[in-house]
Amino acid sequence: MREALFLPADLWMIFAGYFYGWQFIRRYGNYLLGLEWMVVATSGSNFLLWSLLGGDSGSVLYDVAYFFDAFSRSVGITFILIMGLMKVTHRYKPSRRVDVAVFGCAIVAGLFLRQYHGADLHTGGIAFWVAVFYVVANLLTAVFLGYFAKRLWKAGAKWSAVWTGLVTAAGTTIAITYDFFPLPFDDANRTIFYTAALATWGTQGFVYFRAYRALHDRNTASDANPARATSALA
Repeated sequence: MREALFLPADLWMIFAGYFYGWQFIRRYGNYLLGLEWMVVATSGSNFLLWSLLGGDSGSVLYDVAYFFDAFSRSVGITFILIMGLMKVTHRYKPSRRVDVAVFGCAIVAGLFLRQYHGADLHTGGIAFWVAVFYVVANLLTAVFLGYFAKRLWKAGAKWSAVWTGLVTAAGTTIAITYDFFPLPFDDANRTIFYTAALATWGTQGFVYFRAYRALHDRNTASDANPARATSALA
């Protein structure tokens, strides 16, 4: 039963990552969010293949999984997410050089930090502080997403604002639970936790895309008729 829930959650995340990632690039030219969404989807594809092949911890897919995990938890769904959303909150348009540089930093972070996954956190060594860093990075990102939700609310996209707040709260819960609070009723493979995490991450991809679209459309309307947009927000 647990495995039956895990599969659709992973497939949902893979679909959301590839589909909405491509939409970010095709519709809005937002390579930061588009490529990061696809990184998340590729991570899910790798995780699915690893699981279907038996979940061997000695497999190269196992190491690749923790590279993607470190990539997104350190820089991807934190710094890159914020920079990408700033295109509709602050009209920020990074150059291609900036895009390449920030993804380069994420790759370096992923390669370096992946080695600390699964280490004993109770010894107080570097693995503990890496886990703390992941949580702090997530919390700081959640603060920005709270601001993003506020902008959506003021723009009249209230449902998008509510859903952004809900999935952000769910994502932060997953981030805190990930290393520090394993579910006592879960199995050795943490199937319940990963099912909830994959479902949450996929839903974040879907909700953040729709929220981005709502704010982008509002900005476009504001540019077309500044007087009407100003009176509406007054």
